[in-house]
Amino acid sequence: MPKRKKLTPGEEIERIRMPSPDEVLGVVEQMFGFDHLRVRCKDGYVRVCRIRGKIRKRLWVRENDVVIIRPWSVQSDKKGDVIYRYTRTQVGWLRRKGIWE
Repeated sequence: MPKRKKLTPGEEIERIRMPSPDEVLGVVEQMFGFDHLRVRCKDGYVRVCRIRGKIRKRLWVRENDVVIIRPWSVQSDKKGDVIYRYTRTQVGWLRRKGIWE
């Protein structure tokens, strides 16, 4: 079995997808069916979001999952797209670093 490479602090951050300035972290509150869901975002808004077609079959989202949302340019405080879903391990890392409470 090969040895695991030790990561420097800079490399560790690069491995986990962080939200860009136009994206917001949020937690899934309710599933509406098909690809729509309600997300409570970190900026204080509750948005009705959809899972983008590109990742719809690859990304299985459940309630209480932490996700990255990209708000729409129109109705940005009410609607958005789910871009990425964090795993439990990644959420633990975000909590330790103080990014997610």
